[in-house]
Amino acid sequence: MNFKYDVIVVGGGHAGCEAAAAAANLGSKTLLVTMDMNRIADMSCNPAVGGIAKGQIVREIDALGGYMGIVADRTAIQFRMLNLSKGPAMWSPRAQSDRVKFISAWRRVLESLPNLFIWQDTMVELLNGHGAVTGIRTAMGVSFFAKAIVLTNGTFLNGLLHIGAIKIKGGRLAEPAVGGLTEQLCTLGFRSGRMKTGTPVRIDARSVYFDELDEQPGVDDFHKFSFLDMVSRSLKQLSCRTLYTNEACHEILRRGLSESPLYNGQIQSIGPRYCPSIETKIVTFADKTRHQLFLEPEGEDTQEYYLNGFSSSLPLEIQLEALKCIPAFRDVRIYRPGYAIEYDFFDPTQLTHTLETKLVSNLFFAGQINGTTGYEEAAGQGIIAGINAHINSHGGAPFVLKRDEAYIGVLIDDLVVKGVDEPYRMFTSRAEYRILLRQDNADMRLTEKSYALGLACASRHRLLREKKTAMHALADFIKSYSVKPSQINAFLENSGTTSLEHGCKLIDLIARPQLSIFRLAEILPDFSEQIYRFASDTRFEEIIEAVEISIKYAGYIEREQQIANKIYRLENLYIRDRFDYDSIQSLSTEARQKLTRINPETLAQASRIPGISPSDINILLILMGR
Repeated sequence: MNFKYDVIVVGGGHAGCEAAAAAANLGSKTLLVTMDMNRIADMSCNPAVGGIAKGQIVREIDALGGYMGIVADRTAIQFRMLNLSKGPAMWSPRAQSDRVKFISAWRRVLESLPNLFIWQDTMVELLNGHGAVTGIRTAMGVSFFAKAIVLTNGTFLNGLLHIGAIKIKGGRLAEPAVGGLTEQLCTLGFRSGRMKTGTPVRIDARSVYFDELDEQPGVDDFHKFSFLDMVSRSLKQLSCRTLYTNEACHEILRRGLSESPLYNGQIQSIGPRYCPSIETKIVTFADKTRHQLFLEPEGEDTQEYYLNGFSSSLPLEIQLEALKCIPAFRDVRIYRPGYAIEYDFFDPTQLTHTLETKLVSNLFFAGQINGTTGYEEAAGQGIIAGINAHINSHGGAPFVLKRDEAYIGVLIDDLVVKGVDEPYRMFTSRAEYRILLRQDNADMRLTEKSYALGLACASRHRLLREKKTAMHALADFIKSYSVKPSQINAFLENSGTTSLEHGCKLIDLIARPQLSIFRLAEILPDFSEQIYRFASDTRFEEIIEAVEISIKYAGYIEREQQIANKIYRLENLYIRDRFDYDSIQSLSTEARQKLTRINPETLAQASRIPGISPSDINILLILMGR
């Protein structure tokens, strides 16, 4: 057996899978070390992919040549596009996946990659020397050596599960924790902390009165995660259900607060503000008499359901008693209770934008080890870490995405520059250029970059070229097509929009919010004939949607791009290791401390550090002679 590799990835979760696949596809001989090959890419919490802002990340991973979107499409048992009532910058794809099939599909992907090898074991020690990693040692006593190592340890570092007063050491239920690694990294100078997350009770569907619940079906249209035209949903499509807690349920939960690890001092770590436990909800929102819950299927051939919105670490008896106060759950049976988990993470300001650590060369962190939460955030970090681990092994320019290029760029920049004070979750509001970073144009933004890098394959690049050609042809026709008032005025009046006094170009009508390309095609035969030239393309509707968005939001897109271009001026002013910040007395004390600790790459990154004021930036500009 060969014990030498280009890249070693530790951890088989969502970050680890994308990191290992990216490094291997780029040509690195890659080893993925995971505790259990049967739980690769396991969905520890909700078996769902995407959602608000998270769906955009999945589309970006796919555009880069990653696999999360492909696997999600193949294993989806429900698909929805969220926020369609809002502008396209807010549209976010989400899929409910079959948990077991998701794992199987990911394992098939990994085992199909020629440069990727898998070893089932637990890493216990990092091997390093002269400020750079050289390999790892496992619990079996095996030493593996590599030019770069990516740690994606998830919630396993000193993981501790809580169910009431019961404490169980573990990274997930029924899986052991990893001890010693945090301590070793701290001896190398890394700063660590503790975070907390949780997961809800799992319900036996046979005990639920489904006729008393509101159905939430998925949609069956052209939307999906992957831009590849050969990927489609093939599993049985299932509905989710919505329901609510009530005052009787809340009263039982309130009586149990003294036994809650969150409120009796048993848990001391930082929890997620945006995904609170049910006990946190009844305390924080004490005036609310009910909270919405979502009952979501775990697979197409299982009775197990996930109760979204009822995350809890209360004792089993209290969880069960509270659930039975909900009418549809009066006879409920469960597979397992909800639980909280505490785990170690490392301050992400100790990383560069490639996700390589500043303290140890060729060592990368990705996923929850960086203080994030969510499969998508982890996978987005994973693909960037895997790309840059390969580059460190073989040479080349670092691969970094900017804030106006990708949500993944926003995510990593936020982590590296701002750090975290709670588990980081992506929202559209975190992206100042979200009109540029839509889910529909992720391939237009990123596939060319990935293809130039060598990650996106030729067939993916060909599909992008074909899409661009079709979009340009349709857009050119729309710009040149003239419409007379006699052709369109009756339709415009019925549509609630102003009629024409003079003829105009079709593009001016499509720009109106009340009108769409498909509606206009119904009454303009020449236009209908033109757009249906693309009907043979399996992505026909995707092309039409992309053209329509580019027309309706052209002004907003152009303005946002102008703002992004102005920021580039600061992005190109490099300041890392240029100043002794402690000696610049004109800077505020907070600025001196934070600039010294983070050592930002550029002046733009420095401006985004919390506590750095415009006057601090002006002082640095003066010192640079600007």
